[in-house]
Amino acid sequence: MLAIFVRKLRNIIAMDEDRIKENCPIKLDSFNPKPSMTKEMRKKRAAVLICIFKGREGELRVILTRRSMKLSSHPGDVALPGGKMDECDADDAATALREATEEIGLDPNLVRVVADLEPFISSNLLRVVPVIGLLSRVEEFKPVLNADEVDAIFDAPLEMFLEEDGRHKCLEKEWEGWKYACHIFELASEKGNFVVGGLTASILIHAASIIYQRSPSFDQNLQDFSQLQWTLTKS
Repeated sequence: MLAIFVRKLRNIIAMDEDRIKENCPIKLDSFNPKPSMTKEMRKKRAAVLICIFKGREGELRVILTRRSMKLSSHPGDVALPGGKMDECDADDAATALREATEEIGLDPNLVRVVADLEPFISSNLLRVVPVIGLLSRVEEFKPVLNADEVDAIFDAPLEMFLEEDGRHKCLEKEWEGWKYACHIFELASEKGNFVVGGLTASILIHAASIIYQRSPSFDQNLQDFSQLQWTLTKS
């Protein structure tokens, strides 16, 4: 079953890459850092891990964390495991897996990386690359939280990021006179109540759209922050 799912996911993402090549302001083959990347370029690059596994009812679920209140940036926010690229990281997948190991104790040998998506632009103007990985043996994952970086770990159904129900709302915000959309998803779980918003929500909306091969049921007429930044880059 896992092999079938991996092939299907690879095919879906391959189709998405064709669309990215037509519409993205940078070339697809520039997503992964080359050995010649300068230290300054690496400082402006980050990666997050979209770690997907099958739930008890066969649904796809994604691992999320809540950032520690000790952190200077975005304390208490829900996030995907990830962070800035280090000089030792060979590529974006290496960054995402290293950060997941440091933050939640995820053994990289349990994760099968299947694709990188196109970069998003964060509020501090980092290029953030989402890395999709499959966790086939979820029962072997025993979380060990780094209390300096993470104060909670939980998971959510991936498909919820396409649904317009009581858990979703959209706020209109402004950046230097430009309006953009900020999607927010509220999740009640046995581990507590969580709010997924900002860049994390935007990344998961996009990833879910690719994997489920459909658009969200909610309105997306207003660009999110990353889309706005790419538009301004083109102009």
